[in-house]
Amino acid sequence: MKSRPKKTKYSKSFKGRSINRIISNINYDRFNNGTVALKTLMHCRLTAKQIEILYITLNKFLKRSGSINITLFPHTPVSKKPNEIRMGKGKGAVDHWVCRILPGTIICEIETNSLKKVLKAIAYTKFRLPIKVRTIIL
Repeated sequence: MKSRPKKTKYSKSFKGRSINRIISNINYDRFNNGTVALKTLMHCRLTAKQIEILYITLNKFLKRSGSINITLFPHTPVSKKPNEIRMGKGKGAVDHWVCRILPGTIICEIETNSLKKVLKAIAYTKFRLPIKVRTIIL
């Protein structure tokens, strides 16, 4: 799974506004393809590693009995300076990539026939994510 964009206009970005203060009244309950989906209930910044772990955990339980469509992609770079370095000397290098999430965003959609397997897989993936998630069944 690709964990960062191939090319960006700028290598580093500003931190931006606080995610917790963004108020959204939009309902993101639209399914593109899938019978079961994961919907977020809070603001968060998911890292590329967390998105990959979500995909790996779902694949481990489904074992090709269904298709997984992850709707997130980490576009935002997060920079970090090395430990024990003095102040100044510019901005640090890009450490990891994140995806900003609003409440109500659908993280992934799963298309499968066996609902029992999917619900078991989702129960395990909820522990891997740092946010509260709700399961939506079509």
